[in-house]
Amino acid sequence: MVIISLLMSVSVFAQSERKYIREGNKLYDNKKYADGELAYRKAIDKKPNSFEAAFNVGNSLYKQGKYLDAATQFGNLIEPTKNKDQLAKLYYNIGNSYLKANKLDESISAYKNSLLKNPTDQDTKFNLSYALRLQKQQQNQKKNDDKNNKDNKDNKDKQNQQNQNKKDQNKQDQQNKQNQQQQQKQQQQKGQQGDKQISPEDAQRMLDAIQNDEKDLQKRLEEKKASSEKAKVLKNW
Repeated sequence: MVIISLLMSVSVFAQSERKYIREGNKLYDNKKYADGELAYRKAIDKKPNSFEAAFNVGNSLYKQGKYLDAATQFGNLIEPTKNKDQLAKLYYNIGNSYLKANKLDESISAYKNSLLKNPTDQDTKFNLSYALRLQKQQQNQKKNDDKNNKDNKDNKDKQNQQNQNKKDQNKQDQQNKQNQQQQQKQQQQKGQQGDKQISPEDAQRMLDAIQNDEKDLQKRLEEKKASSEKAKVLKNW
């Protein structure tokens, strides 16, 4: 009785798991991916090692745009899976998930692993070729971006240097202008001082004039003295 009861319990358990998988498939086909995911997870609750239910959870996550979560879900199934066909599909879906997430290196690696398990799969070959082209384009774009960034930096440095040179030139011009103004001021001061100075010839003429004036003055004094003395004598007389 115990064995019969256990077998019946397992049978009901398995039917419950299949029921949720069928429900999930129906929802998935109607593009109700989030609801389908929940149904598949219920199937896993009933049968934790259900490869089909777990695989379909990954597909549902992918359809919801949760690409990295989908890649993780598929990746979790690799270790316990020994079937080459299943492994090829897992790696293929992992490649697609990473491709959608724009993780090309991881995507290319997954496609290569898928081809190791199933070398004749044309879809995997096509997607691998596509991912490699995208990778090449990104590498070329990065080179162009790096070059443009370098050119922009060089142009910016050149412009900064030109601006600095202009500032230095303006500063030098200002300094030269100040020096010229200072020199002109000094020259004007020297000119004014020069106007006040007397040349040796003028000094000599002035000295001669003074001497002549002194001689005339002396002569007049002597004449006046003589006249005074004469008058005095006459007065006394």
